[in-house]
Amino acid sequence: MLNALGLLKERRFLPLFTTQFLGAFNDNLFKTAMVLFATYQIFHHPAGEQNFNALATAIGILPFFLLSALSGQLADTHDKARIIRIVKTAEVGIMLLGAGGLLVASSGLTTLGLVMMLLAVLCLGVHSAFFGPIKYAILPQHLEDHEVLGGTGLVEAATYLAILMGTVSAGLLSVRGTAITVLVVAAIGWLMALLVPPAPRMGPKLTVNFNPLTSSWRLINATMHIPRLFLAICAISFFWTMGAVLIIIFPPLVKNVLTADKHVSTFVIALFSIGVAVGSVAINAMLGGKTSAKFAPFCVLAMGACIVVFSLLTRTFPHAPAETLYNLTAFLEIPHGVLIVIVLMAVAVTGGMFVVPLYAFLTTTVTKDQTARTVAANNVVNSGAMVIGAVFVQGLASAGVTPENMLFVVAAMSPVSAWLAYKLHLACD
Repeated sequence: MLNALGLLKERRFLPLFTTQFLGAFNDNLFKTAMVLFATYQIFHHPAGEQNFNALATAIGILPFFLLSALSGQLADTHDKARIIRIVKTAEVGIMLLGAGGLLVASSGLTTLGLVMMLLAVLCLGVHSAFFGPIKYAILPQHLEDHEVLGGTGLVEAATYLAILMGTVSAGLLSVRGTAITVLVVAAIGWLMALLVPPAPRMGPKLTVNFNPLTSSWRLINATMHIPRLFLAICAISFFWTMGAVLIIIFPPLVKNVLTADKHVSTFVIALFSIGVAVGSVAINAMLGGKTSAKFAPFCVLAMGACIVVFSLLTRTFPHAPAETLYNLTAFLEIPHGVLIVIVLMAVAVTGGMFVVPLYAFLTTTVTKDQTARTVAANNVVNSGAMVIGAVFVQGLASAGVTPENMLFVVAAMSPVSAWLAYKLHLACD
């Protein structure tokens, strides 16, 4: 990874790295601010809070399912840098809508504000569906083969550091401050996108299929017949399904089970970002730059075990006095609070170590003119799995399953991910 850090000095990597970092920061700042605002200031019932989070998650994921195939085709048949600039221009308009929704909701027009914010989330999903395949697919085009894993690790680590900063900022900024910040960051991201070097089409020009359903089906069929891609995509999909469930249940769990305020919720989410970033860097060092899944089964099993421990800790956590919530200082003064911090860091570190090599498989298994479509196929399958996870959470909540018990459902997915990763290891290493 020390060698990979040298890429940050080069124009073939730095503008893309910065553009995706700012995009991830902005996306997470807005979404976290919206969820915290809805959880702590609009909804006052655990079911309502969890349902809103599930709805927002599903809306944000849906464009990946519908548009990833189209985005992959366009990225593999047009200059990827040009598409990046178009997408980042759209981000400025999206943030105008989202910032307006925050201000409208805070002024008392709650329903209109929520509608505007959820529409912005949908548009951000479209934005990410087109940008997502490019940020990985462009790497083999600008980097040498031995640099791809390091570059992927840097992108992944930066993404989660951006999530960390966006999460922390959402907990600290006022509604007005958030609205101003997302607009400024979107403008800076647009300027950085102008510096991304050209990444023209590498292979023959494609006949683009604009039908989202048939193009998605054909894309998946064209990708999933390759054993190592099939196994990598399935393992990543299980990982993100676990992640989707955790994202949905965490804010209500922190508020209603750990009886803590929004700053603790922000802190808990930030822990994940730090941990995944650490895991992303650590696994590259352990593998010596080689794309391999040999550590992946152990990592995801360890992640599942830590989630079980976390669930057990939440059951014995001492509740705050009635009608009050712990602030961050009070939370960390409780021994249970410190244990929860340690366990959540372990969950995130092992998760980062699991998923980063699998993403590297996506871009190194196929030729450079197919990388965007491969990442897009992964996004289609991942998003479908995450939507299923979001719906599953709502179903479990309606059946009366508590957030701490849903954690066991997440942990139960880890052996399946481990088995898939083991099969991938046998197939490739």
